[in-house]
Amino acid sequence: MKLPTVSAVKQASLPTNLMSWSTASKTAMAFVTVSALVLAGCGSSKDFKPEVHKPSKLPTLTAPSQSLGLVWKDSIGGEDKVDPLRPQLDVLNGNVYAASHSGRVYAWDAAGKQLWQVKTKQDITSGVTAADGIVVFGTGKGAVVALDAQDGKVRWSRSTGASILSPALVSGGRVVALGNDGTVTATDTTSGQSVWTYDIPMPALSVRGSSAPVLFDDNTVIVAGASGRIYALDLATGVPKWERRVAVSAGTSEVQRLIDIDGDPLVSGRQLYVVSYQGQLTAMNIDNQQVNWIVDASSLKAPAEGLGNIYVSTAEGKILAIDEQNGKVAWTQDSLAYRGLSNPVVLGRYLVVGDQDGYLHLIEQTEGKIVGRVSTSGAVSTLRVVGDRLLVNSAKGNLSIWQAR
Repeated sequence: MKLPTVSAVKQASLPTNLMSWSTASKTAMAFVTVSALVLAGCGSSKDFKPEVHKPSKLPTLTAPSQSLGLVWKDSIGGEDKVDPLRPQLDVLNGNVYAASHSGRVYAWDAAGKQLWQVKTKQDITSGVTAADGIVVFGTGKGAVVALDAQDGKVRWSRSTGASILSPALVSGGRVVALGNDGTVTATDTTSGQSVWTYDIPMPALSVRGSSAPVLFDDNTVIVAGASGRIYALDLATGVPKWERRVAVSAGTSEVQRLIDIDGDPLVSGRQLYVVSYQGQLTAMNIDNQQVNWIVDASSLKAPAEGLGNIYVSTAEGKILAIDEQNGKVAWTQDSLAYRGLSNPVVLGRYLVVGDQDGYLHLIEQTEGKIVGRVSTSGAVSTLRVVGDRLLVNSAKGNLSIWQAR
């Protein structure tokens, strides 16, 4: 399992000069908690001994088990082992788009036939976003690049000055990207000209990574920061509408107080659901910014929604189903503990989550029972559902598209 790195960010003066530490489990049989690795890597406690957990064994399935049907698969090469970040597939007009850390961007049709491949000579550090006729990605040197979705030719490239570690938002004639120094930039989708910037305060220490900007309505973009706050910005102008703290840490040391929001906020109707590392899952009414309920949960993955529940895969490998109305835990699935779970997604009647051994687990939504699994190749990094298809990214750069049977 690839584990998050910690970044010491020097604000304003050196936004891209990060003192990062990264690690990965070198054996498949040991899992060290994120907080333990962070503390050991930063060297802030000489006497600290990281807590080591073995991944739980695969749970036994009772026949007949459920399954997924493979539509197609391909490989684009593994992630950067020094800086393992979050990839993302995207779909536009039925075509599928992806990018590799080595700087290549790919396009396939719905059947898996490759349409084009472009070598950009960029160190791509974010997943791709495909919308409005362009395919957008971010780089480690702070560039936001837009390619033509039809042929892969460069439309424009805009420098932001800070590493882009999460996919951009493309909407309303804007490409909104969040830099690792907290700078939010908006670029015109057609001309590539800068439209506005907004700076989010960043703590001195944070988990390396960031959530992606998400759209609330046609005029409002929601951005989450490493300090446990969320910000609502006007999409056209960048003018802030409001901000709200949604995560509070009870830790005593700098590392224990990390409350990064690296999982994308979830917007459902007029409600916003945000989960933080070493923090909480918070449900908030966007209209009045009032918190409806809070549940203790630690996660760097985006939550999902289905059948009236909000689903979270925690840093410890538990899956929580929380009633979206009252915040009560409907069920807990802990038989996948310490298996390095991906973000959960809802596919038809199932909740699906991937693990570090390349398995996709199918979970029944009402009671949390694991009812099936399929095997992919490589640790599952990111899951997405577009329409009736499940898009899977693995750490080895293996991509696969699945459908519920």
